[in-house]
Amino acid sequence: MNRFRPLLLVALWLSASSISAQDIPFYLRPPASPEEEISKYHAPRTGMSSAERVRGYERRLLMEREGFLGGLAWRSVGPEIQGGRVVAITAPLRDPEKLYVAYATGGLWRSQDRGISWTPLFEDQSSFGIGAVAVSSDGKTLWVGSGEANSQRTSYQGTGVFKSTDEGKTWQNVGLVDTNHIGRIKLDPRNENVAYVAAIGHLYTHNDMRGLFKTADGGKTWQQILKLGPTTGAIDVEIDPGRPDTVYAAAWERERRAWDFRDMGRGSGVFRSTDAGKTWQRVSDGLPQGALGRIGLATTPSKSGVVYAFIDNFNPNPDELFEDEYIRPGTLTVRRFLKLDEELFLKLDTNMLDRFFRQYMPQDFTVATAIESVKSGSLKMADLYEKIAQRNPNPLRLGYMEHEIYRSDDFGRTWKRSHEYRFGNHGGYYWGKIRVSPHDPNDVMTTGVPLLRSRNGGKTWAREAPQAHVDFHDVWYDPRNPKRILVGNDGGLYETGDDGEHWRHLNNVSVGQFTTIAVDMKTPYNIYGGLQDNGTMKGPSNYNPGRSPLHQWQAIGGGDGSWVALDPRNGGDVVYVASQFGAHSAIDQASGQRWSTRPPNPRGEDPNRFNWVSPFIVSPHHPDVVYVGSQRVWRSLDMGKKWTAISGDITRNKPNGDVPFSTLKVLDESPFKFGLLYAGCDDGRVMMTPDMGETWVDVSTPEPEKWVSRVIASKWDANTVYVTQSGYRDDDYRPYVWKSTDRGKTWTSIAGDLPDEFVNVIREDPVDKRLLYVGTGMGVFVSFDGGNHWEPLFTGLPRCAVHDIVIHPRDLDLVAGTHGRSVYVVKIKPLHELTDEVREEPLHLFATSDVRRDPNLEMRRRTPYAEPEDPRLTATGWVWTQTAGKATVRVVDGDKKVVIETQLDLRKGLQQYEIDLKLRSSSAPTEDPRKRKPKTLEEALSDAFSQTRPEYLKIGSYSLEFELSGVKSTTTLKLAAPEPGQGFGRGGDADG
Repeated sequence: MNRFRPLLLVALWLSASSISAQDIPFYLRPPASPEEEISKYHAPRTGMSSAERVRGYERRLLMEREGFLGGLAWRSVGPEIQGGRVVAITAPLRDPEKLYVAYATGGLWRSQDRGISWTPLFEDQSSFGIGAVAVSSDGKTLWVGSGEANSQRTSYQGTGVFKSTDEGKTWQNVGLVDTNHIGRIKLDPRNENVAYVAAIGHLYTHNDMRGLFKTADGGKTWQQILKLGPTTGAIDVEIDPGRPDTVYAAAWERERRAWDFRDMGRGSGVFRSTDAGKTWQRVSDGLPQGALGRIGLATTPSKSGVVYAFIDNFNPNPDELFEDEYIRPGTLTVRRFLKLDEELFLKLDTNMLDRFFRQYMPQDFTVATAIESVKSGSLKMADLYEKIAQRNPNPLRLGYMEHEIYRSDDFGRTWKRSHEYRFGNHGGYYWGKIRVSPHDPNDVMTTGVPLLRSRNGGKTWAREAPQAHVDFHDVWYDPRNPKRILVGNDGGLYETGDDGEHWRHLNNVSVGQFTTIAVDMKTPYNIYGGLQDNGTMKGPSNYNPGRSPLHQWQAIGGGDGSWVALDPRNGGDVVYVASQFGAHSAIDQASGQRWSTRPPNPRGEDPNRFNWVSPFIVSPHHPDVVYVGSQRVWRSLDMGKKWTAISGDITRNKPNGDVPFSTLKVLDESPFKFGLLYAGCDDGRVMMTPDMGETWVDVSTPEPEKWVSRVIASKWDANTVYVTQSGYRDDDYRPYVWKSTDRGKTWTSIAGDLPDEFVNVIREDPVDKRLLYVGTGMGVFVSFDGGNHWEPLFTGLPRCAVHDIVIHPRDLDLVAGTHGRSVYVVKIKPLHELTDEVREEPLHLFATSDVRRDPNLEMRRRTPYAEPEDPRLTATGWVWTQTAGKATVRVVDGDKKVVIETQLDLRKGLQQYEIDLKLRSSSAPTEDPRKRKPKTLEEALSDAFSQTRPEYLKIGSYSLEFELSGVKSTTTLKLAAPEPGQGFGRGGDADG
């Protein structure tokens, strides 16, 4: 290596700096330049157009209309208490009490009562991910820019701009479909049919539909008024309120891969137009140039001409040479190592050197070799610096300037940095917004891990809302009330009414972003799951959002919750939780004991390399045996306390940038044979060992490069295994579902007729071997024929990504962990009864459960103000029909007498019905019972109100008959007395 080339690069990068290149020691390198990152990790590539995703969505809608499972309804079971990732907050200028909040993957919600209640508005569109929201001043017209702008691991792609002219009741896609991710929408205050859209474009691939777009006719037509390149889009746009022809745009050059995120480039910068976007100039007077990252912009109606820019500056920071490392004395760091000469090096404690070498030096370079070579003079300190660079050059790199705030008071012509001291790492790709109060041009907030606020125009800053969750994404100032502010972060929405003195958490919507799901065997059973930035949570399966106490769901782990698994003993007292990059641990819920289950880095080998969500499984053969995956498979025989690697690196071991890659993503063990394991990797490889890790065989699918999202060893056959793969990180929407019946030697696609949606998980049914379930980027499907045909399970389930599904083996509930709308549950027992023979019948009535009937139901006392209606007694069950129509329903007693006859509207397919078993409603008495004079004892003891009380079907056995289009189907309906100990609350239902 040419030792002087890094010095030349530093000189070039520091040419505008106050420090000269001669002051930089030769062994330091500049930070990675955009060109360096592109050449190493970012070969150009293109993905599918979002128009193809829209066609896939239209295919889904057709399957829903023509499907036969629309009668199976999902129910939400929370949680709400933790909130979710807020990306945009807004309200109409004339009605700021009408609040709109958008979640990254949780939809758009409206509240008109200060957050007490919420209405979802964006449920049935081709994209559930949202990047931006704008609302007209009168609140009638809403604009949604789909596709989250934060460029995170799960910032799902959008399908353009949506518009509603009736306050969110109906929506129309008005174009820009392939923009994929939208950062901001701004409306011209003079004419709100004029809208500017800042579109970032594809995250993982190149495309041209990015930059700044404008419509002058309410979205009928669009013009790309600022075209920036195949990897550079517009992340923000602002209009000067006093001179609306003055428009500012923030360009952001960025591209992501599964192995690296380049969130900066020379294409990033601030652009300015003074003619409403006809012409543009890149602003340079006072603003940094060169390699820049995400930029946020803000103007304010309180002072025309003021504009702020929040810039992620990736130019090298020469001051870092002299900064405090904040490391205690006596610790050997790279910075301190660089100060040593050969004589001081030889005086170092060998144990200290050993720790340093294991962290920074090549694995085959030992302390003993280094000491001997330095003593002999064959190795100089400069050679040791090169050794560090061979292992990882980053410790020898200069740092970046990082985040800065700039202000202009002359409509963006000239700029000055508002603060003297360095911010450090504050904003960036995941945050990076700046907002100014409409009441005071000097009241400014910036979003980052903390929320920072300046009240003097950006000169000094302090943390705002420190008690709130971290990772802030938006700020909204009430245009009428200067003391009312709302902020959004990864923990949801917060409001202050006293200018930040106190903050209220508005945590009453189910918008959790789950990654994995598990269930225990308690009664009722509990659901466990890892959530993005909200740890691992546990809650009861009978939770009812809006009615159950919020705290019934509780956090049992922190960080970005990832894999979760349960020890089956004692109903699931021991739970294994994790957060990002392999931070695994266990909790005994009975004793409160916790212990780490993270395997150690092996000596003399590369350290463990964990996926963001690293797999952890409990052996089906003995619960003391657990496995975890890094690039290796690790096994523990004592519940994760001690570990043994049973493989080497079984990934493709591809180069990594700043994101760990070539890691194990999923693991599974066959229930038929101990040690028959499958491992799926993020680089596409699938590996199998038949002998507890003695040998590993590559059994990759015909798509050997595609991210493996799940591997499942069959519970029905020892040689059968399933694999799903996701093209999310390739902008490839096609479904990848595979089945092998020979342990991976050969594979058959069972994607069948699935629409173009990412597939995240596959599960077998625990009872019916016909049934397979998959969770996709927009929902859940079931197959009755091994994957040739798939049916959507869609009723009641929002169209957001489902990251995991499990089936409760006792209750036969299908539990779905959504990445944006928390957890949903649906009963699947009816699917087991829907045999191929039943589906051939035009009408089939399934057997019903006994209806438990309170013998004293008619006599139940009611309080009219609390129970204005008669008590309910209903029979529920399931019916199958090949055609939709109005069915006649009859209940026939033992004497062949029809005691109830009614009609029900049936949809095509399988559905649940409910029949009212009330024969007569209550009525007012025709005479005052107090005036009756009984003539006999029997009359005196009789029920004087019998004719006024409701009447219900009596306990006994009946025939239930459905008739549709001349076809009849019957089953038995039995009303039985309550089981011992079963009670009926006052006024409660007595449903069967």
